Amino acid sequence: MATPEVPATPANTLAHRQKMLTFAGVLLAMFLGALDQTIVSTALPRIVADLDGLERFTWVATAYLVASTALVPIYGKLADMYSRRTIEVTAVIIFLIGSMLCGLAGEFGPLPLLGDGMNQLVIFRAVQGLGGAGLFAMAFIIIADLFPPAERGRYQGFVGAVFGTSSVLGPFLGGLLTDNGSNLIPGVAGWRLVFYVNLPLGLLALWFILTQMPALRPRSQPKPFDYLSAGLLLLGLVPLVMALQLNKAVYGWTDPFTLGLLAVSLTSIVAFVFRSLRHENPILDFSLFRNPVFRTANAALFLLGGAFLGIIIFQPLFMVNVLGVSATKAGVSLIPLSMGVVLGSLLAGQMVSRYGHYKRWMLSGLVVLLSGLSLLATMPADVGYYRILGYLFLCGLGLGPTMPLYTLAIQNAIEPRLLGQATSASQFFRQIGGAITASVLGTVLTLTLTQSMPAANMPPLRPTSQMVAADGPALPAAANTTSPQMRAAFSKGISRVYLINILLVVGGLVMTLFVPELPLRKTNAGPPAPAE
Repeated sequence: MATPEVPATPANTLAHRQKMLTFAGVLLAMFLGALDQTIVSTALPRIVADLDGLERFTWVATAYLVASTALVPIYGKLADMYSRRTIEVTAVIIFLIGSMLCGLAGEFGPLPLLGDGMNQLVIFRAVQGLGGAGLFAMAFIIIADLFPPAERGRYQGFVGAVFGTSSVLGPFLGGLLTDNGSNLIPGVAGWRLVFYVNLPLGLLALWFILTQMPALRPRSQPKPFDYLSAGLLLLGLVPLVMALQLNKAVYGWTDPFTLGLLAVSLTSIVAFVFRSLRHENPILDFSLFRNPVFRTANAALFLLGGAFLGIIIFQPLFMVNVLGVSATKAGVSLIPLSMGVVLGSLLAGQMVSRYGHYKRWMLSGLVVLLSGLSLLATMPADVGYYRILGYLFLCGLGLGPTMPLYTLAIQNAIEPRLLGQATSASQFFRQIGGAITASVLGTVLTLTLTQSMPAANMPPLRPTSQMVAADGPALPAAANTTSPQMRAAFSKGISRVYLINILLVVGGLVMTLFVPELPLRKTNAGPPAPAE
């Protein structure tokens, strides 16, 4: 069988305009995937009322999270085997089909096999997640094809900026469309526009990709895809994420159902590892873990992903239950965090592209993040609202460099033929670290509240809108709990959460110290640069 010709490096052959239009399409597609992690949160009360599915509403978020997390490594492998454009287009189309189906959920009553409207929505959100996984994974992979490492930082910085912007815009846009959407299209419930809004934006992204993006084919003839490994990976990750997302007030860590999910996950992951070590074309080439940059950077991302999600989930709970502000005002308080992420990501990307030496910017960001977390962990129960906004901006500024730089370091250190696997692995470790940490931190807060208050005074355990927005665990709801005892309990519990977050960031900083500093390559071709 003939081996296809190695394609020319896109960074050297494509016109700047074509690269930038491709870049715009990829960012827009990723923006939609990131937006759908949060846009549904403010629409959920109306969705539950229309579809009569209160007992299943957490699965609207969980279904998307499970699918979008489990499929990331598979997309990375496919990107190493087939045309990147084909994989990206496929992901966008799946996402748009899922969005359209979500908007139609329940419109025609109960359906065979799918059940009622709420069941339909949960299933269709999983379809959305199947596409969303590709939008996340492919963004960094395609950018890596378009720009060499020496230039890539400034462009990957925009990925962090897009992610930070979507985390703020999502809940706002979801609420706006839910409350006012029916005025735009008479006869269509406003919450359905939360999903339909993806269609015109997604089609625009698809147009950019189809008309401007080069094929970006693999550098060698692909070997047969290992479907058994893919099945084992999904059988390992799906039960794991489900176990982490279960309401621990109903399904505790020692509940047989939770333990059963974890046992299936562990068994399948072990089988996946053994299969991968013996197969000629594994989903994840475990030789990557012998690369010190890949190994240490992914360990840091695992820890830092948890720290980021810990702030997003638990700070609104502090605002509502300790300061007594409205849920809307609590959500607005995250805007400075996102502004910091955007600024930190863009600044770090520009500085690395201009001066190189990514490691110093990683460490500087983590020091800033530790400063912000220390202030959050020690804030008294009567802390001022605007002072907290400053602390959150500081945290965001420190988190910003983590978005582009760790992935950049990994891409710079590995062979081009493994680019897709290595890049998707960095996204996966960040996401799975966040899911595990959020579940553990939720348990810490719940235990603290249980120890601090009599059971009769405990608020009902159910997810808040902030929990759903961040795909986090079930925690005490932000009900009108203004008693001094309740405020003190929440203040103590969330301080403990931030102390654990500090330990996570310290662990991430230690791992970052061991990340080798490699010169950034000026071309996408050739072996990784040697260590200094």
